[in-house]
Formats: sequence, C-alpha cells, structure tokens
Amino acid sequence: MVLLVTTAAELRNWRTTKPSQRLAFVPTMGALHEGHIRLVERAREIADAVVVSIFVNPTQFGQGEDFERYPRTLENDLALLDDLADVVYAPSVDDVYPPDAPPPVESAGPAGAGFEGAARPGHFDGMLTVVNRLFDIVNPDVAVFGQKDAQQVHLVRRLAIERGGPEIDVVTTVREDDGLARSSRNRFLSSQERAAASAVPETVRTVAAHINTGVSAALAAGRAVLAAEPLARLEYLELVSPADFTPVDDTFHGEATLVVAARFGTTRLLDTESITVPENQQAKGPQPDE
Repeated sequence: MVLLVTTAAELRNWRTTKPSQRLAFVPTMGALHEGHIRLVERAREIADAVVVSIFVNPTQFGQGEDFERYPRTLENDLALLDDLADVVYAPSVDDVYPPDAPPPVESAGPAGAGFEGAARPGHFDGMLTVVNRLFDIVNPDVAVFGQKDAQQVHLVRRLAIERGGPEIDVVTTVREDDGLARSSRNRFLSSQERAAASAVPETVRTVAAHINTGVSAALAAGRAVLAAEPLARLEYLELVSPADFTPVDDTFHGEATLVVAARFGTTRLLDTESITVPENQQAKGPQPDE
C-alpha cells in the first residue's frame, strides 16, 4: 500500500529508512491519467523506490488561469498509485513555501521567454522554483518527466545540470486512440472540441511527413491543417533546436523539436515530437526547365 505523507519532515524521515536505495521521483499536480501512470511505471523500472508528489503549484499559474478549477482528485490518484509508488507526497502550500523561509525564485531566462513563456508570463519561473524546491525535499537520484511539455523538460534539464542532479529521464508522450496527447486539461473540452482536437496530432504527423521539403514548407503544411479546423486557434507551431529552444530555419539539419500549442474554446493543448531534419533538405518548388 502506498504511503501518504503531507510534510517534508515526514518524507525525510521515510527516506532515512531507505538509505542505499536508488530513488526515482515523479512530480505531478494530480488528476492523474494514463500519461502520468506511464511516468510512474518508468520510475519503477529504473529505481528501487518511487516517490510521487501531488501538488497544484500556485506560482506557475498566471492571472486569469485555471488554478482554482484545476482538478483535485487525491483519493482517486492514491488508488491509481497504490501498486506503483512507495510514497505520495501531497503537501500544503506552506510546506512547500514556508512563510518564514521562502525558497529562492528560479529564473527561466531567455529559454523560457518564448512559446509557453510568452503565453504564460512567469509560468516557468514558478515551475522551476517548485521543481527545485521539490528536488531539495525529495533528494531523488532520478526524476521522470513527460515529453509533451518539451520546453519544461528543456528547462528542468538545465536546472538539474546547474544544481548537480538529479538525472532526468524523459518518457515518450502517451496518446489517445486518435493521437491526442493525454492531458489533465482534455477533460475541459466539449464533445465538439474534443473531436476537433484531433487536428493537433494530425498537424504533428503532417510536419513530420513533409520535413524533406524543408523546414518552412513542412511548418506551412502543418499550419494549414489547423487553419482548416474552425474550432482551432493556433498559438504557435515551430521547430526548435534542442540546444537552446530557439526556432530553426531551412539551413538547419539534425534533430529538432516540434512544438505546437492550439486553443479549443478555453482549453489550450500542447504537443511535441522529435523530428530529424535531413541534411541538404530543400524546398521542392518548380524547376526552371519544368
């Protein structure tokens, strides 16, 4: 049976009983779904003990965002984790952010300024601050994150390097039958919006299928997919360099990260995919003698 603890002191006391065990950590905001469970299963595969945190972090929600309506389903989450995790850490805000000793604010810097950072000012500073604090509390050997939040993964990897650990393990996005990435926010889609949202994974597939025609042409083909869906409002679609998370152009070749965000009603959906941009790829336009 999974052990529920609500304070850092309880968690540290438990950790002293496992001094030589390799510990994996999965930070979540709860409302667990199959994507989260795959992260926990991966944690179980690569470590001796697993800690999952369930904490809806107020500092990564901007003004007008959905902090209050973010689903809190602790009882259901505990049932899902019962045979997978050793400990669930479900703290209060004051336990994570002690009023008498608040943790330092982490800055995402330029790599966190675009894309999600532009759409949600301050989000990544709040995310990095809580992740850094949770790393201090849990003291894991490895932390497991999902591929879908590609910019978050990029920033967390940088944080882990700067602080000297933990290892970061990234799990491929878990998808619905129609390809839509699993997300706690999918439940906010109406039935019409849910059907329309299949345009997001179709966009990802389209960019990958057209990459031999060039970066610009492939992205244009992807944007056309979402433009054809009346309920979709595209916020961004870009191929970025994994090194610094800046957009690449037609001179780039190698591994790139596709990032997309689109809004359906009031719900923002994200997706990502690693795509190899071939060397000497060129836009396939009409040739002079054709």
